[in-house]
Amino acid sequence: MYKKYKRIFTIVIDSMGIGAMPDAAEYGDYDVDTLGHIADSRETFQIPNLQKLGLANLHPLKQVQAVSQPMAYFGALREKSTGKDTMTGHWEMMGLHVTTPFKTFTETGFPPELISKLEELTGRHIIGNKSASGTEILEELAEREIQNGELIVYTSADSVLQICGNEETMGLETLYKYCEMARELTMKDEWKVGRVIARPYVGKKKGEFKRTSNRHDYALKPFGETALDALQDAGLEVISIGKIQDIFDGEGITKAHKSKSSVHGMEQTIEVAGEDFTGLCFVNLVDFDALWGHRRDPIGYGDEIERFDVKLGQLLPLLKEDDLLIITADHGNDPTYTGTDHTREKVPFLAYSPSMSGNGMLPEQDTFAVIGATIADNFGIKMPEGTIGVSLLDLLK
Repeated sequence: MYKKYKRIFTIVIDSMGIGAMPDAAEYGDYDVDTLGHIADSRETFQIPNLQKLGLANLHPLKQVQAVSQPMAYFGALREKSTGKDTMTGHWEMMGLHVTTPFKTFTETGFPPELISKLEELTGRHIIGNKSASGTEILEELAEREIQNGELIVYTSADSVLQICGNEETMGLETLYKYCEMARELTMKDEWKVGRVIARPYVGKKKGEFKRTSNRHDYALKPFGETALDALQDAGLEVISIGKIQDIFDGEGITKAHKSKSSVHGMEQTIEVAGEDFTGLCFVNLVDFDALWGHRRDPIGYGDEIERFDVKLGQLLPLLKEDDLLIITADHGNDPTYTGTDHTREKVPFLAYSPSMSGNGMLPEQDTFAVIGATIADNFGIKMPEGTIGVSLLDLLK
């Protein structure tokens, strides 16, 4: 049923890019380097587990020395698809070549026609309609939403339409219903966002508003079959942790775990490592991007990497001889760069198994899709028709 590895753990450190792609300037990104600039901004950077795997060998880091005998194979992956968002990155990892980028409305807000249709469907006057931080827009408009029965709609640097709703006054089910309406509306090509997101919150007045963990994402379904579908069709487990279930709209997933934070996501991964299964555990850790990258906080981002490293140190001893760990990212989000958008960057590829006798640098790859192709190859499964990517399995010795 498998060639080398019974279980593969693929962990996506959301937005941890490692330097500009050759075409970064076409996306308005110059001299971007998420990981490098985080390291440059810190007095100390304690990441001993990532260090021993070879992260500083792959990408020189101030404060972190390269090691003479790294435990892992490592290399850089370039993105072939058009875009620099979460869905594009993850879909490409699993074999899809995205050539039409998802719509963003960061600069202008949503078109009046879309807002008018949504008001008609929900029966509520829409406020907000701009790119904003989720916590800031609650401070600005939540009191008004509650008092007047209005509806906060906003976007971000991602391809998203987000709707806020107070759990106590609007109710979760009503919020979810509004998001389903918005998802249907935004299937039109000119309005097609990657995700509609329900953003529930509690509280009655400024200073008290808090978002809850009842967020729900309404994502587009992948436009073709991915490595996940191939694994599921072959009777293998595909266990998702964090946003993976939403990113693929449940396609190809056999079991899903929702995470409250990136630390919680790693704790769930550690739990899954204690289970007996054959297949893939696919993990997205979103706090790096959502809490620190978009908010342009290199110190907070670096602290989050350190917290991840602690949990990685707990996961590594649990890996068995026939386990493979892959650590990667889906795009960049340089917290020292202007604006709040993602940045077009290469991403790391770290591959480790206790059974490996070799280590070191792999050739740079021209697509993230080597990840899905490698996983499929390991389980002796043919990738779906129309997918991209070649397997690196034979290089991991």
